[in-house]
Amino acid sequence: MRIQIRQIFIIIGIILVGMILGIFVAKAQIAGAATLIVLPFVIAYLIAIFKFPALGLYSVLFCCFFLNGLGRYVNAGPLGLLIDIFLILTLLAEFFKSFDSGPWPDMKRNPILIAIYVWGAYCLMEFFNPEAKSKEAWFYAMRAVILYLVLIVMLGIILMRTEKHLDRVLRIWTLFSVVATLWGARQLFVGLDRYEQAWMDSGNAITHILFGKLRVFSFYSDAGQFGAAMGHIGLICILLAIAKLPTPKRIFYIVCGLFCLWGMAISGTRGALFVVMAGFMCYLGMSKNYKMLVVGGMIAVSFFVMLKYTKIGQSNYQINRMRTGLDPNDPSLQLRLINQAKLRGYLASRPIGGGIGSAGFWGIRFSPGTFLAVTALDSWYVKIWAECGVVGLYVHLGMLLTFMIYFGLRLWYIPPCLLRDKMVALYSGMFGILVACYGNQLLGQLPTNVVVYLSISFLYVFTKEEYYGKKIDTPHY
Repeated sequence: MRIQIRQIFIIIGIILVGMILGIFVAKAQIAGAATLIVLPFVIAYLIAIFKFPALGLYSVLFCCFFLNGLGRYVNAGPLGLLIDIFLILTLLAEFFKSFDSGPWPDMKRNPILIAIYVWGAYCLMEFFNPEAKSKEAWFYAMRAVILYLVLIVMLGIILMRTEKHLDRVLRIWTLFSVVATLWGARQLFVGLDRYEQAWMDSGNAITHILFGKLRVFSFYSDAGQFGAAMGHIGLICILLAIAKLPTPKRIFYIVCGLFCLWGMAISGTRGALFVVMAGFMCYLGMSKNYKMLVVGGMIAVSFFVMLKYTKIGQSNYQINRMRTGLDPNDPSLQLRLINQAKLRGYLASRPIGGGIGSAGFWGIRFSPGTFLAVTALDSWYVKIWAECGVVGLYVHLGMLLTFMIYFGLRLWYIPPCLLRDKMVALYSGMFGILVACYGNQLLGQLPTNVVVYLSISFLYVFTKEEYYGKKIDTPHY
């Protein structure tokens, strides 16, 4: 009898749900039908992410490559929040799962997270900056300045704890970068599609057509970001190919690395050159191979001398473009110095800056016409200086130096092995990005900030002594 009653209730429930869904589709029409089609996949994804929270970070990694380019084809208003949604879902999933799996690891006495929290506290106080013209701008701009950094590093340390996670992220990163280079090659040799051309016609042709040549931007936010990102992954792939990987993997990384470095060249981005040069010099220093350091140093110096003091390859646009990056009289560099001089006078009486979101894109949107909104910043460090003042700049640089010193010391004492080679590659790539941030706002843009923050979490996890055969004799922190 109970079974029959339960069956009756189930049938009634199915009928009621069907009626509700029918009314919803009738009211919403095509949008309603599309929602019903997508809904089962959304539910399946939510079930999967709460069972395997690391899926959320992979979703972030996937989205960070394509969101900027997708915005040229569809209205990207809500798309920009996908990164935030995936991060919050991952955080919630891991929070609820921790009730069964135990407390989160490595959350105490973690110098990396402590440095991030100090920077986060400063960014939080910037909400009350009396110079800020818009409080709403803070909520939008702080995501790239601190929110993604906190969540990705923290979740990466918790969820990405095996070498399989590391290898999987490296493969995804490499393959998506190769796809980006192929997309850029299509732009260069076949031409732009109508959506990309519309984006160029909206005012971007000024910076992306130089001397009649296209600066390839692929599906990234701009050519500068594309070039730096290709230089970043190209360097890492070459360093992985040097490591003692199995031959098929070495071939994979050397081919992908050279292809991505070519992508860097066709972007016409001068700052990307410093990603590769600085990162390679860092690698030579961390390799402990002094013969390689001398040989590599001589090659790097020769390349620098060739660009700086000769006209070799001047007829090649890519080489010519990189050469201008070493010219102290370059008009672009001179304009940046003029803007920095203006900022120096403006910020002399504003030690905590004009407020997060007061400059650049968000400044133009929320406080148009103000001094910081109309002044070109270019550099990531200049942006931090303008928005957070000299005090904030010192706090931010202190955090970045903490990263590099802490990881550098730990890597130095790790015995030679394949895992150390992978960590040195990530460390060198991150060093190159931090150097190049002087010329571009790389840490504020996708996908570079996501992959750098994941690199930080991997470096913290895999420089722990339990991953190696003997104790690492490093200073105590």
